[in-house]
Amino acid sequence: MESRPPLPPFTPETAAQKVRSAEDVWNSRDPARVALAYTQDSIWRHRTEFFQGRTAIVAFLTRKWREERDYRLIKELWGFREARMAVRFSSEWRAADGSWFRSYGNELWEFDMHGLMRRRFASIDLLPIQESERLYHWPQGRRPDDHPGLSDLGL
Repeated sequence: MESRPPLPPFTPETAAQKVRSAEDVWNSRDPARVALAYTQDSIWRHRTEFFQGRTAIVAFLTRKWREERDYRLIKELWGFREARMAVRFSSEWRAADGSWFRSYGNELWEFDMHGLMRRRFASIDLLPIQESERLYHWPQGRRPDDHPGLSDLGL
């Protein structure tokens, strides 16, 4: 059986670790790698899209990151209980025409006993920004440990 530690029930430390692991894998921008953190039949709501399963997750993320260039993401734990978490996040990205955006949102996560996410519900708002307003300037990939988080940035 697949396992993705840390496993529920979460503690404050393991919940924060789980959120940072999710942030790291999303910042890889590798849809197949991201999908491995979810159950085979994981249920998603992403804005107004509803889909299920790893194949659909890979297809969705492939399309997303083709449209959202120079993508950078920060996630922050909002709260947790046993196998569920509330997470807030923000991403910055550039559209094909060069316009910059910051997406803000909240996610509700539910994990199975193997630490795989079986449900993900995301509510997201989109804000056009000027390139000069960008806050996320690290190289593509994992956010450096010394880069401020959402609360530190006042987001």
